[in-house]
Amino acid sequence: MLASWFTYEAAPVFSLVESFTLKYFLKLCGFEAGEGVFTPGGSMANMYAPAMARHRLFPENKKHGMYSCQKLKMFTSEDSHYSVTKSANWLGLGEENVLRVRTDATSRIDTTELEVAIVRSIAEGDKPLIVSVTAGTTVFGAFDDLNRVADICQQHQIWLHVDAAWGCAALFSERHRPLLAGLERADSVSLCPQKMLGAPLQCAMFLMKHTGLLAGCNAACAEYLFQIDKYYDTAYDTGDMSVQCSRKIDAFKLWFMLKARGSAWFRSYVDNAMDCATYFHAVIIQNDHFKPVRSEYQFTNICFWFIPKRLQLSAPDEETEEWWSEVYKVTLALKEKMVKKGTLMVSYSSYPQNKLGYFFRLVVKCVPEPTIDRMDFIIKEMIALGSDM
Repeated sequence: MLASWFTYEAAPVFSLVESFTLKYFLKLCGFEAGEGVFTPGGSMANMYAPAMARHRLFPENKKHGMYSCQKLKMFTSEDSHYSVTKSANWLGLGEENVLRVRTDATSRIDTTELEVAIVRSIAEGDKPLIVSVTAGTTVFGAFDDLNRVADICQQHQIWLHVDAAWGCAALFSERHRPLLAGLERADSVSLCPQKMLGAPLQCAMFLMKHTGLLAGCNAACAEYLFQIDKYYDTAYDTGDMSVQCSRKIDAFKLWFMLKARGSAWFRSYVDNAMDCATYFHAVIIQNDHFKPVRSEYQFTNICFWFIPKRLQLSAPDEETEEWWSEVYKVTLALKEKMVKKGTLMVSYSSYPQNKLGYFFRLVVKCVPEPTIDRMDFIIKEMIALGSDM
Protein backbone atom coordinates (compact mmCIF):
# COMPACT_ATOMS: atom_id res chain seq x y z
CA MET A 1 0.00 0.00 0.00
CA LEU A 2 3.04 2.26 0.23
CA ALA A 3 3.91 1.88 -3.44
CA SER A 4 4.08 4.90 -5.71
CA TRP A 5 3.03 4.78 -9.32
CA PHE A 6 4.23 6.97 -12.12
CA THR A 7 5.38 4.29 -14.58
CA TYR A 8 4.32 0.72 -15.21
CA GLU A 9 7.76 -0.46 -14.06
CA ALA A 10 7.39 1.19 -10.66
CA ALA A 11 4.02 -0.45 -9.89
CA PRO A 12 2.92 -2.86 -12.63
CA VAL A 13 -0.05 -4.43 -10.83
CA PHE A 14 -1.34 -1.14 -9.49
CA SER A 15 -0.97 0.48 -12.92
CA LEU A 16 -3.29 -2.18 -14.35
CA VAL A 17 -5.68 -1.71 -11.43
CA GLU A 18 -5.78 2.03 -12.09
CA SER A 19 -6.49 1.45 -15.78
CA PHE A 20 -9.34 -0.96 -15.03
CA THR A 21 -10.89 1.28 -12.37
CA LEU A 22 -10.77 4.40 -14.52
CA LYS A 23 -12.37 2.55 -17.43
CA TYR A 24 -15.10 1.26 -15.12
CA PHE A 25 -16.05 4.75 -13.95
CA LEU A 26 -15.63 6.34 -17.37
CA LYS A 27 -18.22 3.90 -18.67
CA LEU A 28 -20.46 4.55 -15.66
CA CYS A 29 -20.43 8.26 -16.52
CA GLY A 30 -20.98 7.77 -20.25
CA PHE A 31 -17.38 8.72 -21.13
CA GLU A 32 -16.37 5.35 -22.62
CA ALA A 33 -13.83 6.86 -25.01
CA GLY A 34 -12.41 9.31 -22.49
CA GLU A 35 -9.57 9.39 -19.99
CA GLY A 36 -9.01 10.24 -16.37
CA VAL A 37 -6.67 10.45 -13.44
CA PHE A 38 -6.87 9.80 -9.71
CA THR A 39 -6.44 12.91 -7.57
CA PRO A 40 -5.81 13.59 -3.85
CA GLY A 41 -9.40 14.78 -3.39
CA GLY A 42 -12.43 16.43 -4.93
CA SER A 43 -10.92 19.92 -4.76
CA MET A 44 -7.94 18.91 -6.86
CA ALA A 45 -10.23 17.09 -9.29
CA ASN A 46 -12.25 20.28 -9.77
CA MET A 47 -9.05 22.21 -10.39
CA TYR A 48 -8.12 19.95 -13.30
CA ALA A 49 -11.23 21.01 -15.24
CA PRO A 50 -10.37 24.67 -16.02
CA ALA A 51 -6.79 23.65 -16.77
CA MET A 52 -8.02 21.16 -19.39
CA ALA A 53 -10.55 23.64 -20.78
CA ARG A 54 -7.85 26.29 -21.14
CA HIS A 55 -5.42 23.91 -22.81
CA ARG A 56 -8.05 22.86 -25.33
CA LEU A 57 -8.72 26.52 -26.24
CA PHE A 58 -5.16 27.84 -26.04
CA PRO A 59 -2.60 25.02 -26.16
CA GLU A 60 0.12 27.56 -26.91
CA ASN A 61 -0.28 29.00 -23.40
CA LYS A 62 1.63 26.02 -22.03
CA LYS A 63 4.77 27.42 -23.66
CA HIS A 64 4.15 31.14 -23.92
CA GLY A 65 1.93 31.84 -20.90
CA MET A 66 -1.24 33.92 -20.76
CA TYR A 67 0.28 37.34 -21.37
CA SER A 68 -1.54 37.94 -24.64
CA CYS A 69 -4.57 35.82 -23.82
CA GLN A 70 -8.13 37.08 -23.94
CA LYS A 71 -9.69 37.50 -20.49
CA LEU A 72 -11.19 34.16 -19.48
CA LYS A 73 -14.37 33.82 -17.44
CA MET A 74 -15.54 30.91 -15.28
CA PHE A 75 -19.22 30.40 -14.46
CA THR A 76 -20.57 28.53 -11.48
CA SER A 77 -23.41 28.77 -8.98
CA GLU A 78 -23.40 30.59 -5.68
CA ASP A 79 -23.83 27.19 -4.02
CA SER A 80 -20.84 25.56 -5.71
CA HIS A 81 -17.79 24.27 -3.84
CA TYR A 82 -15.11 26.77 -2.91
CA SER A 83 -12.52 24.83 -4.93
CA VAL A 84 -13.97 26.36 -8.10
CA THR A 85 -12.86 29.79 -6.93
CA LYS A 86 -9.56 28.40 -5.67
CA SER A 87 -8.81 27.01 -9.12
CA ALA A 88 -9.13 30.48 -10.66
CA ASN A 89 -6.43 31.72 -8.30
CA TRP A 90 -4.28 28.63 -8.80
CA LEU A 91 -4.37 28.98 -12.60
CA GLY A 92 -3.79 32.73 -12.59
CA LEU A 93 -7.26 33.57 -13.89
CA GLY A 94 -8.18 35.73 -10.91
CA GLU A 95 -11.06 35.25 -8.50
CA GLU A 96 -12.94 38.25 -9.89
CA ASN A 97 -13.29 36.33 -13.15
CA VAL A 98 -15.38 33.65 -11.47
CA LEU A 99 -19.02 34.63 -11.99
CA ARG A 100 -21.20 33.03 -9.33
CA VAL A 101 -24.73 32.72 -10.69
CA ARG A 102 -27.61 32.81 -8.25
CA THR A 103 -29.56 29.68 -7.42
CA ASP A 104 -33.28 29.05 -7.22
CA ALA A 105 -35.38 28.08 -4.18
CA THR A 106 -33.97 24.54 -4.32
CA SER A 107 -30.31 25.69 -4.53
CA ARG A 108 -30.00 24.70 -8.20
CA ILE A 109 -28.27 27.07 -10.59
CA ASP A 110 -30.67 29.47 -12.27
CA THR A 111 -30.12 28.52 -15.91
CA THR A 112 -31.78 31.68 -17.23
CA GLU A 113 -29.38 33.83 -15.21
CA LEU A 114 -26.49 31.64 -16.34
CA GLU A 115 -27.23 32.22 -20.02
CA VAL A 116 -27.68 35.95 -19.45
CA ALA A 117 -24.28 36.09 -17.71
CA ILE A 118 -22.60 34.19 -20.56
CA VAL A 119 -24.10 36.39 -23.28
CA ARG A 120 -23.13 39.53 -21.35
CA SER A 121 -19.57 38.28 -20.93
CA ILE A 122 -19.20 37.60 -24.64
CA ALA A 123 -20.61 41.04 -25.47
CA GLU A 124 -18.00 42.61 -23.19
CA GLY A 125 -15.22 40.93 -25.15
CA ASP A 126 -14.39 38.18 -22.66
CA LYS A 127 -14.01 34.48 -23.43
CA PRO A 128 -16.17 32.04 -21.44
CA LEU A 129 -13.80 29.28 -20.38
CA ILE A 130 -15.90 26.85 -18.40
CA VAL A 131 -19.24 26.32 -16.69
CA SER A 132 -18.81 24.33 -13.49
CA VAL A 133 -22.05 22.96 -12.09
CA THR A 134 -22.77 20.72 -9.14
CA ALA A 135 -24.34 17.30 -8.67
CA GLY A 136 -24.95 17.34 -4.93
CA THR A 137 -24.15 20.72 -3.37
CA THR A 138 -22.27 20.75 -0.09
CA VAL A 139 -24.98 22.25 2.09
CA PHE A 140 -28.34 21.22 0.61
CA GLY A 141 -27.34 18.35 -1.69
CA ALA A 142 -28.90 20.01 -4.75
CA PHE A 143 -28.37 18.72 -8.29
CA ASP A 144 -28.15 21.27 -11.07
CA ASP A 145 -30.14 20.66 -14.25
CA LEU A 146 -27.35 19.09 -16.31
CA ASN A 147 -29.31 18.76 -19.53
CA ARG A 148 -30.37 22.40 -19.56
CA VAL A 149 -26.86 23.60 -18.75
CA ALA A 150 -25.47 21.28 -21.43
CA ASP A 151 -27.78 22.91 -23.97
CA ILE A 152 -26.41 26.33 -23.04
CA CYS A 153 -22.78 25.18 -23.13
CA GLN A 154 -23.28 23.46 -26.47
CA GLN A 155 -24.83 26.58 -27.96
CA HIS A 156 -21.93 28.77 -26.84
CA GLN A 157 -19.20 26.11 -27.18
CA ILE A 158 -18.13 26.19 -23.54
CA TRP A 159 -16.54 23.40 -21.52
CA LEU A 160 -19.03 21.86 -19.09
CA HIS A 161 -17.67 20.42 -15.87
CA VAL A 162 -19.78 18.61 -13.27
CA ASP A 163 -18.64 18.55 -9.67
CA ALA A 164 -20.16 15.23 -8.59
CA ALA A 165 -17.80 14.71 -5.65
CA TRP A 166 -20.79 14.23 -3.35
CA GLY A 167 -23.59 13.19 -5.69
CA CYS A 168 -21.65 10.59 -7.72
CA ALA A 169 -22.98 7.87 -5.41
CA ALA A 170 -26.33 8.15 -7.21
CA LEU A 171 -24.70 6.64 -10.30
CA PHE A 172 -25.01 3.21 -8.68
CA SER A 173 -28.73 3.47 -7.94
CA GLU A 174 -31.39 2.79 -10.55
CA ARG A 175 -33.84 4.77 -8.43
CA HIS A 176 -31.67 7.84 -7.99
CA ARG A 177 -29.44 7.90 -11.08
CA PRO A 178 -31.93 10.27 -12.83
CA LEU A 179 -30.55 12.99 -10.54
CA LEU A 180 -27.51 12.91 -12.85
CA ALA A 181 -29.45 12.89 -16.13
CA GLY A 182 -27.33 14.57 -18.77
CA LEU A 183 -23.97 13.78 -17.19
CA GLU A 184 -22.85 12.04 -20.37
CA ARG A 185 -23.15 15.40 -22.18
CA ALA A 186 -20.55 17.06 -19.95
CA ASP A 187 -16.90 17.44 -20.89
CA SER A 188 -15.61 16.39 -17.48
CA VAL A 189 -16.66 15.29 -14.03
CA SER A 190 -15.19 15.03 -10.54
CA LEU A 191 -15.95 11.93 -8.50
CA CYS A 192 -15.08 11.45 -4.84
CA PRO A 193 -15.87 7.90 -3.63
CA GLN A 194 -14.19 8.74 -0.31
CA LYS A 195 -17.27 10.77 0.57
CA MET A 196 -20.73 9.12 0.51
CA LEU A 197 -19.51 5.71 -0.71
CA GLY A 198 -17.03 5.36 2.14
CA ALA A 199 -13.84 4.54 0.22
CA PRO A 200 -10.75 4.99 2.41
CA LEU A 201 -9.11 8.41 2.17
CA GLN A 202 -7.83 9.52 -0.20
CA CYS A 203 -9.81 8.44 -3.26
CA ALA A 204 -11.04 10.83 -5.97
CA MET A 205 -11.02 11.06 -9.75
CA PHE A 206 -11.10 13.58 -12.55
CA LEU A 207 -12.69 12.08 -15.68
CA MET A 208 -13.35 13.58 -19.10
CA LYS A 209 -14.73 12.47 -22.44
CA HIS A 210 -11.72 13.84 -24.39
CA THR A 211 -8.40 12.06 -24.84
CA GLY A 212 -4.90 13.44 -25.04
CA LEU A 213 -5.55 16.59 -23.03
CA LEU A 214 -4.16 15.32 -19.72
CA ALA A 215 -0.78 14.50 -21.24
CA GLY A 216 -0.90 17.49 -23.56
CA CYS A 217 -1.46 19.88 -20.69
CA ASN A 218 0.60 18.26 -17.93
CA ALA A 219 3.41 16.26 -19.54
CA ALA A 220 6.97 17.44 -18.98
CA CYS A 221 8.48 14.32 -20.63
CA ALA A 222 11.27 13.70 -18.13
CA GLU A 223 13.80 11.61 -20.04
CA TYR A 224 14.78 9.54 -17.01
CA LEU A 225 11.20 8.32 -16.47
CA PHE A 226 9.01 8.59 -19.53
CA GLN A 227 11.07 7.18 -22.39
CA ILE A 228 9.06 6.36 -25.50
CA ASP A 229 11.02 3.25 -26.61
CA LYS A 230 10.38 0.96 -23.63
CA TYR A 231 9.85 -2.78 -23.86
CA TYR A 232 6.15 -2.44 -22.86
CA ASP A 233 3.13 -0.35 -23.81
CA THR A 234 3.93 3.09 -22.44
CA ALA A 235 0.23 3.93 -22.30
CA TYR A 236 0.46 2.50 -18.78
CA ASP A 237 3.00 5.18 -17.80
CA THR A 238 0.36 7.57 -16.52
CA GLY A 239 2.55 9.71 -14.30
CA ASP A 240 2.97 12.47 -16.88
CA MET A 241 -0.81 12.82 -17.21
CA SER A 242 -0.95 14.09 -13.64
CA VAL A 243 0.32 17.31 -12.09
CA GLN A 244 1.99 15.01 -9.56
CA CYS A 245 4.66 12.43 -10.21
CA SER A 246 4.71 10.21 -7.14
CA ARG A 247 1.16 9.22 -6.22
CA LYS A 248 -0.40 6.90 -3.68
CA ILE A 249 -2.16 3.82 -5.04
CA ASP A 250 -5.64 5.25 -4.48
CA ALA A 251 -7.22 3.22 -7.27
CA PHE A 252 -6.46 -0.04 -5.47
CA LYS A 253 -8.78 0.85 -2.57
CA LEU A 254 -11.71 1.50 -4.88
CA TRP A 255 -10.93 -1.51 -7.09
CA PHE A 256 -10.84 -3.72 -4.00
CA MET A 257 -14.25 -2.42 -2.88
CA LEU A 258 -15.70 -3.18 -6.32
CA LYS A 259 -14.25 -6.66 -6.36
CA ALA A 260 -15.12 -7.53 -2.76
CA ARG A 261 -18.61 -6.04 -2.66
CA GLY A 262 -19.77 -5.54 -6.23
CA SER A 263 -22.02 -2.89 -7.74
CA ALA A 264 -25.10 -4.43 -6.07
CA TRP A 265 -23.64 -3.55 -2.67
CA PHE A 266 -23.13 0.06 -3.72
CA ARG A 267 -26.67 0.22 -5.08
CA SER A 268 -28.26 -1.15 -1.90
CA TYR A 269 -26.22 1.09 0.39
CA VAL A 270 -27.01 4.22 -1.63
CA ASP A 271 -30.71 3.37 -1.62
CA ASN A 272 -30.59 2.70 2.12
CA ALA A 273 -28.91 6.04 2.85
CA MET A 274 -31.53 7.82 0.78
CA ASP A 275 -34.33 5.96 2.55
CA CYS A 276 -32.94 6.85 5.99
CA ALA A 277 -32.62 10.53 5.04
CA THR A 278 -36.18 10.55 3.70
CA TYR A 279 -37.43 8.94 6.90
CA PHE A 280 -35.57 11.46 9.09
CA HIS A 281 -37.03 14.39 7.18
CA ALA A 282 -40.56 12.97 7.31
CA VAL A 283 -40.35 12.49 11.09
CA ILE A 284 -38.95 15.92 11.99
CA ILE A 285 -41.60 17.66 9.90
CA GLN A 286 -44.16 16.31 12.37
CA ASN A 287 -42.17 17.25 15.49
CA ASP A 288 -42.46 20.70 17.10
CA HIS A 289 -38.81 20.54 18.19
CA PHE A 290 -37.65 20.70 14.57
CA LYS A 291 -38.08 23.21 11.77
CA PRO A 292 -36.80 22.04 8.37
CA VAL A 293 -34.99 24.68 6.33
CA ARG A 294 -36.50 23.30 3.12
CA SER A 295 -39.75 21.46 2.49
CA GLU A 296 -38.01 18.86 0.32
CA TYR A 297 -34.50 17.64 -0.46
CA GLN A 298 -33.01 15.89 -3.48
CA PHE A 299 -30.32 13.96 -1.64
CA THR A 300 -29.26 12.91 1.86
CA ASN A 301 -28.49 16.41 3.20
CA ILE A 302 -31.27 17.27 5.67
CA CYS A 303 -31.05 20.80 7.08
CA PHE A 304 -33.13 21.98 10.03
CA TRP A 305 -33.32 24.18 13.10
CA PHE A 306 -33.86 22.77 16.56
CA ILE A 307 -36.60 24.61 18.50
CA PRO A 308 -36.57 24.18 22.31
CA LYS A 309 -39.84 24.40 24.21
CA ARG A 310 -39.41 28.05 25.15
CA LEU A 311 -39.17 29.06 21.47
CA GLN A 312 -42.01 26.95 20.08
CA LEU A 313 -44.68 29.17 18.55
CA SER A 314 -48.29 28.71 17.58
CA ALA A 315 -48.02 30.45 14.19
CA PRO A 316 -45.23 31.40 11.72
CA ASP A 317 -46.13 35.10 11.88
CA GLU A 318 -44.79 35.12 15.46
CA GLU A 319 -41.25 34.53 14.16
CA THR A 320 -39.60 37.86 14.89
CA GLU A 321 -36.00 38.89 14.27
CA GLU A 322 -35.28 38.41 17.97
CA TRP A 323 -36.82 34.94 17.85
CA TRP A 324 -34.60 33.91 14.95
CA SER A 325 -31.55 35.25 16.74
CA GLU A 326 -32.31 32.94 19.65
CA VAL A 327 -32.85 29.96 17.34
CA TYR A 328 -29.43 30.52 15.75
CA LYS A 329 -27.83 30.61 19.21
CA VAL A 330 -29.52 27.31 20.08
CA THR A 331 -27.79 25.66 17.13
CA LEU A 332 -24.37 26.54 18.49
CA ALA A 333 -25.22 25.71 22.10
CA LEU A 334 -26.82 22.35 21.29
CA LYS A 335 -23.93 21.43 19.02
CA GLU A 336 -21.57 21.99 21.94
CA LYS A 337 -23.70 19.88 24.30
CA MET A 338 -23.86 16.98 21.85
CA VAL A 339 -20.11 16.94 21.26
CA LYS A 340 -19.17 17.27 24.92
CA LYS A 341 -21.52 14.44 25.87
CA GLY A 342 -20.02 12.38 23.06
CA THR A 343 -23.25 11.04 21.61
CA LEU A 344 -23.75 13.02 18.40
CA MET A 345 -21.69 14.98 15.92
CA VAL A 346 -24.06 16.75 13.53
CA SER A 347 -22.57 19.56 11.47
CA TYR A 348 -24.07 23.01 11.11
CA SER A 349 -23.99 25.76 8.52
CA SER A 350 -25.40 29.13 7.57
CA TYR A 351 -26.71 30.23 4.19
CA PRO A 352 -25.84 33.89 3.59
CA GLN A 353 -27.41 33.89 0.12
CA ASN A 354 -30.86 33.81 1.74
CA LYS A 355 -29.80 35.45 5.00
CA LEU A 356 -30.28 32.23 6.95
CA GLY A 357 -28.39 31.88 10.20
CA TYR A 358 -26.97 28.71 11.72
CA PHE A 359 -28.92 25.49 11.21
CA PHE A 360 -28.08 21.82 11.62
CA ARG A 361 -27.01 19.84 8.57
CA LEU A 362 -27.45 16.10 8.89
CA VAL A 363 -25.61 14.31 6.09
CA VAL A 364 -26.49 10.63 5.77
CA LYS A 365 -23.71 8.52 4.23
CA CYS A 366 -23.49 4.91 3.10
CA VAL A 367 -20.69 3.99 5.51
CA PRO A 368 -21.08 3.32 8.37
CA GLU A 369 -24.43 1.88 7.38
CA PRO A 370 -27.26 4.13 8.62
CA THR A 371 -30.44 2.62 10.05
CA ILE A 372 -33.91 3.82 10.99
CA ASP A 373 -33.01 3.18 14.63
CA ARG A 374 -30.06 5.55 14.31
CA MET A 375 -32.26 8.21 12.78
CA ASP A 376 -34.65 7.83 15.71
CA PHE A 377 -31.75 8.04 18.16
CA ILE A 378 -30.56 11.33 16.67
CA ILE A 379 -34.04 12.81 17.05
CA LYS A 380 -34.54 11.55 20.61
CA GLU A 381 -31.06 12.57 21.75
CA MET A 382 -31.39 16.09 20.39
CA ILE A 383 -34.73 16.48 22.16
CA ALA A 384 -33.31 15.11 25.39
CA LEU A 385 -30.37 17.52 25.32
CA GLY A 386 -32.07 20.57 23.87
CA SER A 387 -35.75 20.62 24.79
CA ASP A 388 -35.23 22.71 27.94
CA MET A 389 -32.50 25.01 26.59
